[in-house]
Amino acid sequence: MSKQEFTTEDLKRILLEGAGAGEGVDLDGDILDTDFEELGYESLALLETGGRIEREYGISLDDDVFADHRTPRALVAAINGYLDDLVTA
Repeated sequence: MSKQEFTTEDLKRILLEGAGAGEGVDLDGDILDTDFEELGYESLALLETGGRIEREYGISLDDDVFADHRTPRALVAAINGYLDDLVTA
């Protein structure tokens, strides 16, 4: 199985598809180290985002993945860790 990569652009697309963007939030700006809550994404939006990631990438995320990875940069790294585990399994 070839390695998939999850990018910041993938995350932005999935966030917009699932929850949209809050007024005044520019996902094309420097958001990598901004907390999801500051970007306007609260628990329900993140649950939807997690479900979309799981379906699209064929992975199962831990329940606390968003609590442990509160910024786009941290979440992208975590998702890539899941994808690495999928390839080596």
